[in-house]
Amino acid sequence: MDNPDDLLARLRSALPEEALITDPDVMASYAHDMASFCAAGAPAVVVLPRTVEQVQHVMRAATALRVPVVPQGARTGLSGAANASDGCVVLSLVKMDRILEINAVDRIAVVEPGVVNATLSRAAGELGLCYPPDPSSWETCTIGGNIGTASGGLCCVKYGVTAEYVLGLDVVLADGRLLSTGRRTAKGVAGYDLTRLFVGSEGSLGVVVKAVLALKPAPPRQLALAAEFPSAAAACDAICRIMEGGHTPSLLELMDRTTVRAVNALAGMGLPETTEALLLAAFDTPDPAADLAAVGALCTAAGATEVVPADDDAESDLLLQARRLALPALEAVTGTTMIDDVCVPRSRLGDMLEGIDAVARKYGLTIGVCVHAGDGNTHPTVCFDPTDPDESRRARESFDEIMALGLALGGTITGEHGVGVLKKEWLSRELGPVGLEMQRGIKQTFDPLGLLNPGKLF
Repeated sequence: MDNPDDLLARLRSALPEEALITDPDVMASYAHDMASFCAAGAPAVVVLPRTVEQVQHVMRAATALRVPVVPQGARTGLSGAANASDGCVVLSLVKMDRILEINAVDRIAVVEPGVVNATLSRAAGELGLCYPPDPSSWETCTIGGNIGTASGGLCCVKYGVTAEYVLGLDVVLADGRLLSTGRRTAKGVAGYDLTRLFVGSEGSLGVVVKAVLALKPAPPRQLALAAEFPSAAAACDAICRIMEGGHTPSLLELMDRTTVRAVNALAGMGLPETTEALLLAAFDTPDPAADLAAVGALCTAAGATEVVPADDDAESDLLLQARRLALPALEAVTGTTMIDDVCVPRSRLGDMLEGIDAVARKYGLTIGVCVHAGDGNTHPTVCFDPTDPDESRRARESFDEIMALGLALGGTITGEHGVGVLKKEWLSRELGPVGLEMQRGIKQTFDPLGLLNPGKLF
């Protein structure tokens, strides 16, 4: 913008000084999320509001001066969706972190966007309820960020993803108006479903300032098993047998050999390094041992070399912790990673993993893969040295080739991380010209000046 002082003066007219950050070094820490290869600019100011009215004031000031605004949560995203643009207002919602209500009769929680996922889960648990979506970053990621990226998690095979739990939203629009969508009731079909429209919109349509979320009764403690396989193909065969057999595990996750060894190197967890693929399955049913026995038999029939059920909660939690450590473990291999989240039909998982292995060999790179196997959501993680230009180039090309493979197998370029900056060039290929035109029309309706999170998605 022409005069940053005008922006700061307008913001200060209704915001406390502690809500504004202008120190360049501090602002730099707010400039990007956790994604590699995503450009980030230098913001003019970082604003940390605590009230809806303060958010409205920011948007009115930004609209008056035509300044772009980038909404942010905890910046744990993996697509560059929270990256700043030059001269923008970074609008960090982390200070709006109150749980406003938990209603055990209606089974809902009403929260501000800065509430951490794990904080809500624990608060609901005290009332015998649970909030099922559980991204691997659940200890740090916020509900607002989860809504913005439509995130999933380890339990989505049984309980679904964030979009299925968002009943209603309060959203500050680009011009500062407050829009309420959805409901507090279990049912409701009045008008277009604007709530679902905002879920996954990556802050490009409005700023979520309150959410009404559905809760579930807390399930029994889950028990898990680990099955070792001599090949990824055999593990994928087991996954197909489990799903075709009508089983509903609370968790079904796959880790390839590269990921298993990385987790062991990071945390010394003693996972079996001789396996080519490690399948983790868990049940939170009334008789989890029986369900695990049935699934174990299917794994053995598919070629598992060993099936080890956990004896108790502690062993089960250890297996789940191993899976949650997959990303930091792979990051430790070379210091930098590119994380894909291509989702394919479960029946094509074997083809996807075989193709990823071929890509890794073609480009001479380490690519570890962990998979939300129950819903076909793969996370190929390209490990590379960012100081090596040739290796960085090969990393980017391999990443693109994996996305192309996912589309060719009938999948999608993103199952839960979002498009952001990292995948915007691929969005048009998946949507097609008509779909892209309709989505751009929606963006124009909500944000005619193009101020909200510019440069993302489209």
